[in-house]
Amino acid sequence: MAHPKRKISTTRRDKRRTHDKAVMPQLAKCPVTGTIHVYHRAYYVDGDLYYKGKLVMEAKA
Repeated sequence: MAHPKRKISTTRRDKRRTHDKAVMPQLAKCPVTGTIHVYHRAYYVDGDLYYKGKLVMEAKA
């Protein structure tokens, strides 16, 4: 197994990790149902599946 020849300084390590952070997903409000949902994802409202404000699949009765 390979081992580093020298210790990597904390500054160098932290520079590499600047982009590794958690980000909040972007949310949208449905114009039809008023539900808050994640962009580009289908979402359920009362058992019905919606995507881009359109009813995709109805709940089974």
